Amino acid sequence: MTPAPDANLYSVVIPCFDTVSSIERLAERIRRVFDQDLHAAYEIIFVDDGSKNPQTWPTIEALAKAGPHVRGVRLSRNFGQQPATLCGLREARGDFVLTMDDDLQHRPEDIPSLVSRRDHDIVVAAFGQKNHSLFKRVTSRIKGWFDTVVIGKPKDVQLSPFRLLSRTVVDGMLEIYTPHPFIPALMFAVSRDVVSAPATHAIREEGETTYTLGRMIGLFANLLVNNSSLLLKTIGQLGLGVSALSFAYGGLVVFEKLAYDTQVAGWTSLMVVTLLIGGLLLFSLGVVGEYLIRIISAVEKKPTYWVRERRG
Repeated sequence: MTPAPDANLYSVVIPCFDTVSSIERLAERIRRVFDQDLHAAYEIIFVDDGSKNPQTWPTIEALAKAGPHVRGVRLSRNFGQQPATLCGLREARGDFVLTMDDDLQHRPEDIPSLVSRRDHDIVVAAFGQKNHSLFKRVTSRIKGWFDTVVIGKPKDVQLSPFRLLSRTVVDGMLEIYTPHPFIPALMFAVSRDVVSAPATHAIREEGETTYTLGRMIGLFANLLVNNSSLLLKTIGQLGLGVSALSFAYGGLVVFEKLAYDTQVAGWTSLMVVTLLIGGLLLFSLGVVGEYLIRIISAVEKKPTYWVRERRG
């Protein structure tokens, strides 16, 4: 029995970097899913995030010229997956917006699984097993714990770039200005109505991951500094604790000197205390400096990305 046509418009946002053949296959497989399985109107938005491969943008241009469902956006340089995704969300016109990777690890055939739960604001693909390296799996687990603590991610939800967002959530995210966007933080700032949908994590068919150790550290820093005051609160509490211990120790030294004429502790203990307090002060200044840098960026209203050209 053929399902009834879906009256909604779906936008599929795909940030691209140095991929060519997988883009063409993605477009064809997405077309089959919406035409044959969902019977719904759709658009595909490829965002070329400053690819170094000279064939990436011409491939997107050709797809946009070949049919009315594909649009292309080319950024002026490589800004990273988060800004590129935000660019795609701003370009999207759909009632619902899907985001996915360009390397075919996110299967278009799993889109109906996400769409089936569209009565929720946020639907995230839940992969039974990921085809990632051990290092990436471990770091993802650590980051997942911080996502729960910092941005309020439900413990039973596994974050993924493969997700479906309602128009309400997308519009709310676009109203939040930040020079260092982190998509999950923007999502949960608008809504906590999030569920998972089963999906299969395929083997990467083209390209290599751009999430190097440096980029992971940068993304983690954005999570802590841009999207929470956790570090400032921790430093404040640590400072109060160290101050209390210092006053207590100082009082003990004075008491022992007056009551028992005890000699003050020597050079070693003095250096330990000095280095401890000095290290805490320098660390605190570094954290405050990071917050100030981001405040300056926000005041300057520096754009998150620049668009070079559009097609379709």
